[in-house]
Amino acid sequence: MKYADMHCDTVTRLYRKHKDLLQNDCHIDISKMQQGQCLLQNFAVFTKIDVQDSSFTRGAIDYYYDQLEKNKNTIRPVFRYEDILENERNGCISAVLTLEDGSVIDNDLENLNRYYDLGVRMIGLTWNFPNGIGYPNMDGRTPSLYTTDNERGLTPFGIEYVKRMEELGIVVDVSHLSDKGFYDVLEHTSKPFVASHSNARSICGVARNLSDEMIRKLSERGGVMGLNYCSSFIEDHNEKMTMIKDMVRHIRHIVEVGGIDCIGLGSDFDGIDNDLEMKDASGMQLLHEALKEHYSEEEREKIFHRNVLRVYKEVWK
Repeated sequence: MKYADMHCDTVTRLYRKHKDLLQNDCHIDISKMQQGQCLLQNFAVFTKIDVQDSSFTRGAIDYYYDQLEKNKNTIRPVFRYEDILENERNGCISAVLTLEDGSVIDNDLENLNRYYDLGVRMIGLTWNFPNGIGYPNMDGRTPSLYTTDNERGLTPFGIEYVKRMEELGIVVDVSHLSDKGFYDVLEHTSKPFVASHSNARSICGVARNLSDEMIRKLSERGGVMGLNYCSSFIEDHNEKMTMIKDMVRHIRHIVEVGGIDCIGLGSDFDGIDNDLEMKDASGMQLLHEALKEHYSEEEREKIFHRNVLRVYKEVWK
């Protein structure tokens, strides 16, 4: 079954190490995506703002398009929903450009327009550092996996930022954002938003995951959360191996709390430093096989791609 993945760090890793998308030793390359039956892959440009700035972001975006051009017979960029359908008809994987840490607009909303023109269609508002947009749960300066921030959310500029994202047709991504920030996004937006790579906090208590109330609110808005394959977000105190049965446990809980329409996939491939039972993108069908015991084909399609594509169709201009 074809899958849509809302988050990976592959482009950032390729850019840093000068590797190629066609073939590499990362979780994702062309061959692995084809083996895993990839329909659509979001490629995040992650900018670590304590040591990098927007010049890194722009360089990585140039590298992204260079890699797509070199492999245009198998993977092509997406700028609107219809591009996904056209790419599938042509037998090509769809690539979506996203940003992780939206502060790279340098506190200028005009730069948000420019990133949209460059093809950015989803933005993670923060990473693990406060920025001009808002605050994370896990502050990288004083890291704690289990501490949530219920007091600091979006800044006044951050509120204007998410409103402008909606006007442009860029999906708001609340993964890494503080709990207060999540509810600020809920208050100041009207369209579906996503948590591109977050799991269920009631199963694994880390602050990067969503509480049951947050899952319900996200679902009520029509949003989707993408299952993160990192072991630290799958099982408390597990840093060794991500097992498929534990991934299924999160999916089942999220469906129980928020319904079948609010769960998708957000691997965090190439941002994960632990081993995985599925190994890499080539093993995606192992998860699909494990879900057959619990869900119908229609439900599995929603989990694997339909829910994510529905949000894109509704939000993108």
